[in-house]
Amino acid sequence: MKYVINDQVVLSRVSEGPLAAYLSSFATSINSQGYCLYSIHRQVRLAAGFSQWLQQEEIDIRCMTTNHAAQYLHDRAKQVKICRGDTAALQHLIDFLRQEGMFPAEKASVRRVTPVERLTQAYTQYLRETQALAEATIHNYVPFIRRFLQDRFADGPVRLSRLCAGDIVYFVQQQAPRLHQKRAKLMTSALRSFLRYVRYRGEVVLDLAAAVPTVANWSMPSIPRAIAPDQVQRLLDSIDRRTAVGRRDYAILLLLARLGLRASEVVFLELEDIDWQTGTLRVRGKGGLCHTFPLTPEVGQAIAVYLKEGRPPSTIR
Repeated sequence: MKYVINDQVVLSRVSEGPLAAYLSSFATSINSQGYCLYSIHRQVRLAAGFSQWLQQEEIDIRCMTTNHAAQYLHDRAKQVKICRGDTAALQHLIDFLRQEGMFPAEKASVRRVTPVERLTQAYTQYLRETQALAEATIHNYVPFIRRFLQDRFADGPVRLSRLCAGDIVYFVQQQAPRLHQKRAKLMTSALRSFLRYVRYRGEVVLDLAAAVPTVANWSMPSIPRAIAPDQVQRLLDSIDRRTAVGRRDYAILLLLARLGLRASEVVFLELEDIDWQTGTLRVRGKGGLCHTFPLTPEVGQAIAVYLKEGRPPSTIR
């Protein structure tokens, strides 16, 4: 026999347990919050299952805690596949029961939540609810972001607008040698994800995700992946910048050495990609994606000198 709640939710049988009497008002509550019909169905059915579980375990509604909800999901996972969002759905039910005075308020922790923890929690929620990432991916990403923020801001205010490419490169250089190749790749993926998130929030203007170094072959230290800083400087010093070719080569090598651009990215640069007012450089990367880099005074001056003194007269920009 089917059981209909509020002319919306159909259960396969009449609900049982200590929460059965509250399912109708719970459905009305989440409906008023603007949830779609599918979400209402799922949340009410999950609440009905939780009510039946409480009855089977002989747990009185006055003795319920959030641990019981977690235990129910654990037991449920042995029979059916847990859907993404089930934990949040049960939390909605608990919040509703608290408002009704049926769910006892648990003692709140007095531990102060630091700004780093607050931002980490918001990022975790973004990954789970907006990006719909798998829990395993979230568990891999979040510790790296927490460590990065703690290293940069400690327990003080988190001022994301103060982040720069150097902070990101330094963190990767410090952490990557301690990690296995796969973990190092996860770390850089997590950083790129987080930096895209804070740009999405509007707290960072530049595309700092593009500044995250690659660690693809760091597990093979016998193969040199880059030349030392003093060798880079000797190479730059060897260029004769009194000639047009020298001014061009110097600008190209600075783009490669200071901004880490690929050769193909340098080739496709155009005048319109340089914003002299804001000191930024737009770069077209793989797949047609565009990234914005900070144009340092050193690199900007080298490009300007080449444009003014190294290019032959032309009517073509």
